[in-house]
Amino acid sequence: MLKELVEKSRSYRSFKPNTNIEESVLLELVDIARKCPAAMNTQPLKYRLVTGGSERDELFAITRWAGKLGIKLPPEGHEPSAYIVICHDKNVAAERPIFLYDIGIVTQTIMLAAAERGLGGCIIGSATEEAMSRVLGLSENIVPKLILALGVPDEKVVLTDAKDGDTSYFRDGEGTHYSPKRQLSDIIIK
Repeated sequence: MLKELVEKSRSYRSFKPNTNIEESVLLELVDIARKCPAAMNTQPLKYRLVTGGSERDELFAITRWAGKLGIKLPPEGHEPSAYIVICHDKNVAAERPIFLYDIGIVTQTIMLAAAERGLGGCIIGSATEEAMSRVLGLSENIVPKLILALGVPDEKVVLTDAKDGDTSYFRDGEGTHYSPKRQLSDIIIK
């Protein structure tokens, strides 16, 4: 079951239009994440939920998606329905590299929980902390680190085996997104 969830939890860059994700669903996802292991059990991460309106549009405007493909994504009208912005609260603990592991753990947990609910998303690191803080009106102690864009996917993403070490993702003429993964034999150190 976990294998299937991991395979469903892809980077989606096109979402069904006119679908809303209620704040209660985002709260459920964050509630799962807050139970994750945390470095020294310090738990400095906090979450900013964005479900609609101009704030959602402004947040989308500061992101960049799949620049390697050279096409505009998401397509017009197929933007995410909601966002979870993962932040670090400096009043809880000073920023340290070890807390980056916490961000990775909660990010994957949220994305798997979203996939279990039929949602898809994209982990976005292209927006600057300054731009995110400005758009979200965050206080100085709250440092935005990562954006999770969420919606109901309306595109097909296919996992393939990487050939000759080439992990470059690509799309075919029908818009199917291919994500090559290194083969198991290529990642085991003997």
